[in-house]
Amino acid sequence: MANKFIVATAPHMHSPESTKSLMRDVLIALVPAFIVSAYVYGLDALRVTAIAVVSCVLVEYLIQKFLLKGATTIGNLSAVVTGVLLAFNMPANIAWWIVVVGSIVAIGVAKMTFGGLGRNPFNPALVGRVFLLIAYPAQMTSFPQPAVGEYVDALAGATPLAALKAQAVAVGDVNLLNMFAGVMPGSMGEIAAAALLAGGLYMLWRRVITWHIPVAVLGSMAAFAFVVALAQGGVSSLMYELPAFHLLAGGAMLGAIFMATDYVTSPMNPKGMIIYGIGIGLITMVIRQWGAYPEGMSFAILIMNAVAPLINKYVKPKRFGVIKNK
Repeated sequence: MANKFIVATAPHMHSPESTKSLMRDVLIALVPAFIVSAYVYGLDALRVTAIAVVSCVLVEYLIQKFLLKGATTIGNLSAVVTGVLLAFNMPANIAWWIVVVGSIVAIGVAKMTFGGLGRNPFNPALVGRVFLLIAYPAQMTSFPQPAVGEYVDALAGATPLAALKAQAVAVGDVNLLNMFAGVMPGSMGEIAAAALLAGGLYMLWRRVITWHIPVAVLGSMAAFAFVVALAQGGVSSLMYELPAFHLLAGGAMLGAIFMATDYVTSPMNPKGMIIYGIGIGLITMVIRQWGAYPEGMSFAILIMNAVAPLINKYVKPKRFGVIKNK
């Protein structure tokens, strides 16, 4: 008798939602952050996002059409989401050809090499971002100043994390409210914590994501920063200022809400998600505190992407109908 059971690639979910509808919800959730980026950086934000999206879609189409010679899947919007997230991990003033290179790496190497959506072990947008950071460090770490609001002069040409790492500013010198609103130098997706949180709430409402990974990532980062602040300054205002600073700075919000929660590269059960999120948060803070780079979110997520299969293997939900021996 022929085997009629077909086992597809992860994620294994029973839901009336399609890949296209899920990707559409993610894009809707990214709209507030995109609006803030466009307001702060103007047409450059539109330029980088458009180039990244078109490049990612085109690369996926060409590979499927002429190399794999199979059906094209650009209609499921996953390449569009990758393009937007890749753009959000870049400075708004970056050269167009670097955006194209990042798109080729993200789609051609990190996604299609492994067989396309559902088979890639690493988040494609983050692979593209890390490749560009290593290949073009100067271009990827030179940020334009916000066109609105006021900011600390010491932040000129540097993100708050980079300025803190270089000891150019103290945590108390940076306006946390400005960071929350997006008035600071940084990548397009780093400067809009409030907008990213709004997008995260929308995805929670739509049940695109669950709370486990974002809360585990941000909670472990805050706890780590609290312990560091306690060790550095004892009982002081630094105990709440430093955790707040690290949650608002860099790619914390973007990574925790939009990158770490990727279905394909994250664990499949709540307990595994919490372990995965805590790992991301701790690795991020270790890199921020003692690493060579001021930011560690991208590296932390990619490291935990590699660990996710092990988490899925050893952290499993309780089986139904199993009776323990007495």
